[in-house]
Amino acid sequence: MKLEIIRKEDQVDGQFNNGAILEKRPVIYQGEKTRPYSNLFYWAHAWSEKGSTIGLHPHQGFEILSFVLRGSIEHYDTKNRNWIPLKEGSVQIIRAGNGISHAEKLNPNSSIFQIWFDPDLSKTLRLPASYNDYLPESFKATQLSGETTTLFKGEGAPIEMMTEGVVIKQMKLMPGKHVIPVTADKVISVFVIAGNLVVEGEKLADGDFFKVQEAEFLRLSSIDSGWIFIIESPVTPSYQTYASMDL
Repeated sequence: MKLEIIRKEDQVDGQFNNGAILEKRPVIYQGEKTRPYSNLFYWAHAWSEKGSTIGLHPHQGFEILSFVLRGSIEHYDTKNRNWIPLKEGSVQIIRAGNGISHAEKLNPNSSIFQIWFDPDLSKTLRLPASYNDYLPESFKATQLSGETTTLFKGEGAPIEMMTEGVVIKQMKLMPGKHVIPVTADKVISVFVIAGNLVVEGEKLADGDFFKVQEAEFLRLSSIDSGWIFIIESPVTPSYQTYASMDL
């Protein structure tokens, strides 16, 4: 098993509106440790204590997912042309296609993941933009042996993406040892949202991020109640990604 850890302090910092919105970015085209891989192009954990708005800005090509971890957000785009609220546990996908502009508002005491996937820009840049919002009740949670798993993308889950080979889920963990089946020929990307874990003898805490390859099981110990977010994606996609191009 290959294990790579990007601790919270080693992630790239971001901010908007003079610090009204703060970010940690474990995947971004900046720095050797945090470079994009697989068909994952960007991953940010953003939060705001007082609330703030990121104004209208354009996107093309990528599939952009926002997961509301805490509180609530609102979004506006040039197709719908009105502000739409999303509560905790909701997910939005923007399939940016040949172009769309949107604005987003984090309400007070809110936090989100925003994750960009590369779905093969040679195809998606020709398509019209589209989006979907999914409320928490759209997703099924299953409980088994001290684990509660919510599947966002994968077999039987509602989110539809063009990006190939992606599975997205979150897990709430009771204290103790856990053995989580994963796909050996994929990259397993994990963000520790809450709790303290031990993976291969390495201690991890809130905000830490790690990647696993060449493993059929993810074995970890949760010291206390934990909350992790997991993405499975191809080691090498079948198409050339934007990040792999020699630009």
